[in-house]
Amino acid sequence: MSEANRIGGPVRIADPAERTGASVRSLRYYEKQGMLSSERSANGQRHYGEDAVSRVVLIRQFFAAGMNSRTIAALLPHIKNNGERCPPQVLRQLVTELERIDAQADELARARRTLGPHAQDHPGSNARRVKTT
Repeated sequence: MSEANRIGGPVRIADPAERTGASVRSLRYYEKQGMLSSERSANGQRHYGEDAVSRVVLIRQFFAAGMNSRTIAALLPHIKNNGERCPPQVLRQLVTELERIDAQADELARARRTLGPHAQDHPGSNARRVKTT
């Protein structure tokens, strides 16, 4: 870990990639899509601020939840931990995404209930017992 990283200064692209499990290519893509920003050194290397790791983790969570890059880029500027309220149009978009995620979670839970009993009887299965209610 570099000295700059230990004291919270700018870090090169490999650091947030390594710390988040994202590829360097993904970080470049996030930047190109306006989801992540960096500064360039005199020799053209990208340097990220101290919030880059938490930002990349959030981006990856949103992708995992099924959001597309356009939606993520639109929402990210409004996702703050300072209690500031989102503009109404962003709030509507957030509610829509939450409803979609809830529906997806319900569908996954139904599939889990259907598949679970079959898998748990298989020798060597690590499937947990699931409630079928």
